[in-house]
Parts: sequence; C-alpha cells; structure tokens
Amino acid sequence: MESLKKYIAEIIGTFVLVFFGCGTACVVGCEYKLGGGYILTALAFGLVIVAMAYSIGNISGCHINPAVSLAMFINGKLSLQDMLLYMCSQVVGATAGAFALFAFLGKDCGFGANGLYDESVVKSLGIEVILTFVFILAILGVTSKIENGNIAGLVIGLTLTLVHILGIAFTGTSVNPARSIGPAIFAGGDALQNVWVFIVGPLFGGALAALIYRFLDPASVTKAEPAKKVEEKK
Repeated sequence: MESLKKYIAEIIGTFVLVFFGCGTACVVGCEYKLGGGYILTALAFGLVIVAMAYSIGNISGCHINPAVSLAMFINGKLSLQDMLLYMCSQVVGATAGAFALFAFLGKDCGFGANGLYDESVVKSLGIEVILTFVFILAILGVTSKIENGNIAGLVIGLTLTLVHILGIAFTGTSVNPARSIGPAIFAGGDALQNVWVFIVGPLFGGALAALIYRFLDPASVTKAEPAKKVEEKK
C-alpha cells in the first residue's frame, strides 16, 4: 500500500506540473521578446515544484520527472522497480494534465509543447543536456544532506525557474521527458515527431549529472532496497 501511495503521489505531482506550468504557457504565452509571459511561465514551473515538494515530497520524494528518477537510481537512492514505476506514473500524470488543458482550452492551445531550437536536433539536444545537468546536479546536492530538508524544495524550485529563464527561448525547456510526452500527445505534428529529443536529452543530462555527482561526493551514494523489502522491515 505504501508503494502504491508513492506512485499515486507522482501521478498527482506531474499532473500539477503540466496543468499549471504548461497551462500558464498556454494562457499568457512565452515569447521571450515580450518578457512578461516568459517570466510568468518560468515562475509557474518553479512554483509548482515548491508546492509539490512540500506536499508530496514526504510521500514519494517529489521526483515528478523521469530524469530525476534515473539520477536517483544511478546514485542508489531508488530501486530499479521503483524507478520504472515512478517513470510510468509520471507519464500518466503528465498525459492527464495535458488532457485537462485540452478539456479547458481546446485543441489549439499548444499545450506548452516543446519544439526544436533553430530546427536543429543537435542544438536542441545540447541545450536540454546542459539545462537538465544543472537542474539534476542542484537536486542531488541539496538532497544529499538531511539538514537541507527544510529548504530543498525551495532550492529545487528556484533552480527549475532558472533553467526555464534561459531555456524557454531555445526549446521551451523540457528537462523532463514526462512533461514533454504528455503535451506532445495532444499537440501532435512536429511536437510529437520530435518528442524523442526531449526524452533523450533530459535523460542523458540527468544520468551525466548523477555520474559526476557520484565522483564528486562518493559518500552520498547508497544502495536502494526494493519497495517490498522495505515494507517487510516495517
């Protein structure tokens, strides 16, 4: 039952991320030359993380991002089973969030879907790897010490805002495969055709951050136990 609660929490968290983050992009626009909508969209994504970190963080860790779950698996903080089920839950939540946007805003809202920068796969992959690397590195760093627990959600949310402030002008900022998959399903067209870029880029950036953090701080690496064994101990 405890494991089920974690997966439900991940569904809820990713739903909120897409509904409020991508929804803000749909409502106010995120054209960087105009400024206002751009900043509001960046803040929306960051504030969602803050809100979810302090609401579901104690249940699932508030990953709500396959790149985060992959990094936690690499650094021994998540079992393979939990990583896979977290990822599935995150995609379900993101798809539900995009569906909610469809229900409220219609099929032409854009869904906050990501797009290639300068029509270049290479450039888009590059920027997503860099943005995700910075985001995941901050997560690994701030969550590595128990005493950071009270401020971790704020730091992570502000870091997500930071990467959006730069990244929106390039790809719309993914750094999260689930956040890209959900909107792409409903947006269709180029968004769906190119969604693999926003799966591969963030996952690679997240894995790279995890491996480098393992090197920088080996003491932070632990061995995660499968959920069933943890429950048996309880």
